[in-house]
Parts: sequence; structure tokens; C-alpha cells
Amino acid sequence: HDIYSIEDLRQLILSLKESTNYTKPVFVKIAAVHNVSAIASGIARAGADAIVIDGFRGGTGAAPTRVRDNVGIPIELALASVDQRLRDEGIRNHISVICAGSIRNSADIVKAIALGADAVYIASAALIAMGCHMCQSCSTGKCNWGIATQNPELVKRLNPDIAYERLINLLTAWNNEIKEMLGGMGINAIDSLRGNRLMLRGVGLNLKELEILGIKHAGE
Repeated sequence: HDIYSIEDLRQLILSLKESTNYTKPVFVKIAAVHNVSAIASGIARAGADAIVIDGFRGGTGAAPTRVRDNVGIPIELALASVDQRLRDEGIRNHISVICAGSIRNSADIVKAIALGADAVYIASAALIAMGCHMCQSCSTGKCNWGIATQNPELVKRLNPDIAYERLINLLTAWNNEIKEMLGGMGINAIDSLRGNRLMLRGVGLNLKELEILGIKHAGE
């Protein structure tokens, strides 16, 4: 509630940078909403090092499913509009864009990078790999699977030696799949995919969605 304008945000960002002697990057995380591109532009001009965008279907396990699945906009549309807005204003190279929310597999990562993301992060996918059953009880401290809890009896249910191997398997598999997809596109580095929307085609999307995403329909 202490931020009412971009000027307020800029002052907070500068205060954080000064307090760390400019040794730590400052990220500003926002939800994917209808005017996200304008918000992102303000964040970039306020001096942040990265914009973190969380699309709908992402968020804390404490969020009600009706809110998680219906409030906000898809990360793809938010990401594409932010990337294009920053390009149009000539400031895209001044800030990194990181996205999350509905990143469920390696193909989602490829789509996000092609739509302009510098990086993505995951939460739910990693939790599921560790054994999470998405029972939405994170905030209670009574996670049945021993992940989101400090209760010693419940913590015993999670075997970290197995959990970390599953996480390694997940990321290794995604890494190999991304390489296969890049190879199929004739691209030898993921950096060459960033913002390369020519590699994408829309299926079952209307003309407005295709316009926002900046991609052609399948068959074109």
C-alpha cells in the first residue's frame, strides 16, 4: 500500500539497490492482468533489473482453485504483449522478462522463450515431481506429503534423497526434449529462439489472440 505510482516504485527499487551497494538485482513480480504491458513498461523505466510475470493457473497452493483458474490472463498473452510493448518503446534490452504460471512441460518453456521470455521458473511441476498431490493445504502446515510443512511427523513422509533425484530427472528430461525441439526447428542454441515468433503457429485461436501473440495461424 506504500506504492501508488511508478515514482514510488522507482524510489523503492533505488532504496533496495543502495542498501545492497548495487550488488543484488531487483526483480518486480506482477500478476498477468489486462494492462500488464503498461505496468511492465513502468517497471522497466523505474530501474528494475527484471520483470517477473505470473499468469493465471499459477500461484500459491493456498489459492482457491476458482481464483487460481479464472483470475488473471494466460501467461502467453501477457508475455507477448509485454515483449512487444517493450520492443516498441525501444527498452526491451534494458530489462529481463521472466515468466511462470502454467509452465507444465518442456513445450511450454519453448513457447514462452519464443514469445519473448528470457527465462521461466516452475513451482507446481517441481512439487509434483517430489510427490505433491495438489491437495491445496500448503497454508495449513499440514501437508500430507511432508513438503509444505514443518511438522516433524509429517516431514518424515518426504524422502529428500528420492525427491532430489526426481527433480533432476524432471529437469534432465525437459532439457533433452528442448534440445530435440530446437533441432527440429533448425536452431542450435536456445538464445536464437528468444522472441523468434516465426517458429510458432496458432491452433484454435481467434484473430485477436493471434494478433496479440504476434504469430500466424497453423497452415500459413
